[in-house]
Amino acid sequence: MGITGGMEESRLRDWLILGELSLDGSVRPIKGALPVALSAKKNGFRRVLLPGANAREASVVRGIEIYPAASLPQVVHLLTEGSTQDAVKPLDHNRLLEENPVNAPDFSEIKGQQAAKRAVEVACAGGHNILLNRAARFRKDHAGQADTLPSIPRMTFHEALEASAVHSVCGSLPGDKPFLTRRPFRSPHHTISAAGLVGGGSNPRPGEVSLAHNGVLFLDELPEFNHHVLEVLRQPLEDRVITISRAARSLTFPADFILAAAMNPCPCGYYNSHLKDCKCTPPAIQHYLNRISGPLLDRIDLQVAVPEVSHDEMLAAPKGECSAVIAARITAARKIQGERFKKTNGRYCNDQMTPREIEIYCALNQESRECIEESMRTMKLSARAYHRILKVARTIADLEGDPEISSGHLSEAANYRSLDRDYWSGF
Repeated sequence: MGITGGMEESRLRDWLILGELSLDGSVRPIKGALPVALSAKKNGFRRVLLPGANAREASVVRGIEIYPAASLPQVVHLLTEGSTQDAVKPLDHNRLLEENPVNAPDFSEIKGQQAAKRAVEVACAGGHNILLNRAARFRKDHAGQADTLPSIPRMTFHEALEASAVHSVCGSLPGDKPFLTRRPFRSPHHTISAAGLVGGGSNPRPGEVSLAHNGVLFLDELPEFNHHVLEVLRQPLEDRVITISRAARSLTFPADFILAAAMNPCPCGYYNSHLKDCKCTPPAIQHYLNRISGPLLDRIDLQVAVPEVSHDEMLAAPKGECSAVIAARITAARKIQGERFKKTNGRYCNDQMTPREIEIYCALNQESRECIEESMRTMKLSARAYHRILKVARTIADLEGDPEISSGHLSEAANYRSLDRDYWSGF
């Protein structure tokens, strides 16, 4: 900084100063103020000087003082002579998270689709990926849409901080609330490029998988996405991070999200429909399904067929459980998982279990072992599918408050892979 010539070094020792200086002497806002503040705290700085537009965003970090600056003279005065101005008052993140409203249709408003609603509950409780294979006439604005699910657990402060840091790097945090209080929901169009989905560019920036960190990435009309674009999801779904390498440097962004996808059963959408005949030929259906590779399907824990709602169900009054009841079960299951993983590094739900942890927390008795061995033989599932069935079964047991996984839990978990057997191999 050019102003340091007549300044004592001791005055700058505890300061981290960052901003974009305009030609007229004003200090312009920057991207990434929140991770800058986090890094400053980690490296022992006591004070951070940022553009005024970024100061409130960075104030969520406790243990350091955040000072705003509007112009270069103000910066010089603050560093050379001190200032009577106070540091920015820290954001009360706990209050923001508690006051977060949920604006979504209630589950009791959804008619029929009991199997799909149950699968969504399991997915939310354990952080599992889910694919809904729905009829063309299925209402997309309800049970198939992940952004309408109020049952997804509220974020913890640590989760919100991680998600907010990614959005800060992209400059997409809202100005009125520079801290995410709801889980991110990203729904890119099927024309998105691989770089747009996982990140990239000459100056690498996060893609949709990172912007969905600690939230939901929803891919509607899954087979319509470019095959190569879908294949790049395989690595972040497994590693929960995405690394972008360029000639000059390599950057790693977080990418721990629930993949929620939806698709029609065939190009016209009426395969197995009771209301309209399907006009697609078997080769056309097979070509349509082959757009989704087996390795990608292997990473989707719950694959659920969503049948059409009958006329009687449409005319009947909704009788399903309300969202509050379902959310209570999910919260209780997440609490069990929180206790289970409290000594691990950053894991908080069953889908994040390592193979070693699966052996510990998904131990089976003889009856359960025979049950899953029969499912493996009948459905011809891979080793990865075997581990994912165990994770889902652990979540189902947590929802019921059972410490042990029973054969019933395993049967339900295996049934969520029924499309592996009955659908993709049926043409």
